[in-house]
Amino acid sequence: MALPEERFPFSGGHTDQAFFADRADRPLTMRGVTETDLPELLRVDREVFPEDPYPYFVLRQHLDVHGDRILVLDDGECLHGYVLFVSTSDGHVTWVLSLAVSADQRGRGLGKRLMLEVLRQLRRERVHEVRLTVEPTNAAAIQLYRTLGFAPEGGVHRDYLGPGEHRLIMVLGLGSA
Repeated sequence: MALPEERFPFSGGHTDQAFFADRADRPLTMRGVTETDLPELLRVDREVFPEDPYPYFVLRQHLDVHGDRILVLDDGECLHGYVLFVSTSDGHVTWVLSLAVSADQRGRGLGKRLMLEVLRQLRRERVHEVRLTVEPTNAAAIQLYRTLGFAPEGGVHRDYLGPGEHRLIMVLGLGSA
């Protein structure tokens, strides 16, 4: 069976390359995050997760500690999405901590593009497993992750992120090769 990144080829070839135009015909570039992106990263996070966005200081710390693990979608004027992923200390398991695409860009496959780039990178690094959590009512996100090969681990984990914050844990095995 083909790997997700083979079933959904990435026409851009690698990060730091324009691959789509946004709705205003500005090319979108997937690239690594920079310190100057912090205000825009915060804006996107607040837009996508209005109930519980990361505070500025948490995004700042993620940049400082995991800056090479944050990819952004940039049109030259503003950010339209990002993905944040971190690996365990042994390098065998990676957690996708956040995937966000701005409302005006949804439905264009940008979340899939971000995830496919993450999976490509993790396969090169020989990560064994990718894990993430998703709100059980977020059908669009669950469907996206299923198309990429993720499967739920058990049922809904009640209060996983605190009282009333139930999550579905989804897992994708990458093997050891």
